Amino acid sequence: MSNTTNANSALHTQPDSIGASGAIALAGRILLAAIFLLSGISKIANPAGMIGYIESVGLPLPQLALIAAIVVEVGGSLLLILGYRTRPVALIMALFSVVTALAFHNHLGDQNQFIHFFKNIAIAGGLLQVVAFGGGRLSLDARRKA
Repeated sequence: MSNTTNANSALHTQPDSIGASGAIALAGRILLAAIFLLSGISKIANPAGMIGYIESVGLPLPQLALIAAIVVEVGGSLLLILGYRTRPVALIMALFSVVTALAFHNHLGDQNQFIHFFKNIAIAGGLLQVVAFGGGRLSLDARRKA
């Protein structure tokens, strides 16, 4: 048996791995949420600038779009960190990430926009993992089921 197989086997059989996987899921949720929370706070701090940015890409109802973005980013990140309604929240945030990539970072010839586009797509991928596997043991969802 190889060292990798031994390590994987040990990870899945030790009682501590249950607690470790819960802590890893929590850390993952926090890390995914951090970018949304900071982005939402920056929108609250500079609503006029964000409305101008939303208008510059031609989206309708920029004030409403700003409010929706703040709700998804701040509200969603807090719910994700807490692990409350984790799967539907992560799905909404994944869709939001794809929509913002398409609406705001679609000039892929610009290297900066290219990076932002695929950053959003990668974040959506991470969030879909949360949709698939849930919030883990250290989540309010897990407490509700217990």
